Amino acid sequence: MSISPSSMRVAIVGSGPAGFYAAESLQKAAPGIAIDLIDRLPTPFGLVRGGVAPDHPKIKSVTRVFDRIATQPGFRYLGHVRVGEDVTVDELRARYHALILCYGAETDRMLGIPGESLAGSHAATEFVAWYNGHPDYAGATFDLTQRDVAVVGIGNVAMDVARILAKPPQALAATDLADHALQALASSQVATIHLIARRGPVQAACTTPELRELGELEGVDVVVDPR
Repeated sequence: MSISPSSMRVAIVGSGPAGFYAAESLQKAAPGIAIDLIDRLPTPFGLVRGGVAPDHPKIKSVTRVFDRIATQPGFRYLGHVRVGEDVTVDELRARYHALILCYGAETDRMLGIPGESLAGSHAATEFVAWYNGHPDYAGATFDLTQRDVAVVGIGNVAMDVARILAKPPQALAATDLADHALQALASSQVATIHLIARRGPVQAACTTPELRELGELEGVDVVVDPR
């Protein structure tokens, strides 16, 4: 028996941008379609909430689009549900006409270099999630008594990490940075941040505004190796 698109029930796992845009595409194609957006966290928005730098509110404003998607008829958000524990993939397949997985990557890729597992070595995912208030990393600790920090990479995330470490605490206080991170950064002793990349400036993955922003920070000098 054929089923009209608007009569279908669809489950989407992952409530980040991919999950919401998948929901929006379905809503446009079949108005009134029943969509359950499932996430292991009680709150939606994925990396927009836990990955975008807190001092970049314009980027986070995309959540207004997500709010609109969530108010459409037939849409439900089911938070605090772990697929594989609270419900299995087979159970979801049995209860929905279609299942879309949009949960992204939860772990980091190791560099495979000596010393990578030593104390004081952290993945950017941990640090970014910590200062954004992600519940998985609220209890994480970072040794900010050190004077020198090395950031490996030269993409936008590397720029975010360097900027958050370098930005004056009073400027961070005006953002939605997590309170525990603000308190820790207020007493930070970090004085020098080394941005290390394996290729040259032409291949840098960061955008021009992100790079320019570093040079505009109060009390911060950007020094480029003349070589």
